[in-house]
Amino acid sequence: MLKRVLIVDDALFMRTMLRDIFVEIGWQVVAEAENGEEAIAAYEEHRPDLVTMDVVMPEMGGIDALKVILSQDPAAAIVVCSALGQKNLILDAVSAGAKDFIVKPFQRDQVLEVVERVIAS
Repeated sequence: MLKRVLIVDDALFMRTMLRDIFVEIGWQVVAEAENGEEAIAAYEEHRPDLVTMDVVMPEMGGIDALKVILSQDPAAAIVVCSALGQKNLILDAVSAGAKDFIVKPFQRDQVLEVVERVIAS
């Protein structure tokens, strides 16, 4: 069955990189969002198999959005993406329920390894 992903990042470049990786492996990108509020709305509409969630975004950050999504769907598979040097934010996100994390800048193989591990669990 085709896997579905929601990509959340305020940087178009990051969304494009992730979209290319997911399309290449045969996933369907059901939506993209630029902030936490858009992410929540897109998650409610599409209920994807996986969410990649940037941590630092305008309006509503990724950790707050993650908490809202998980309160509505405790089984949501959310992987946070954060820049190198933001270890505390990654730990906060994992404590809040993120299934795993990807550190920016990332490599294609790193993304695929994390995604496979999360989907398999």
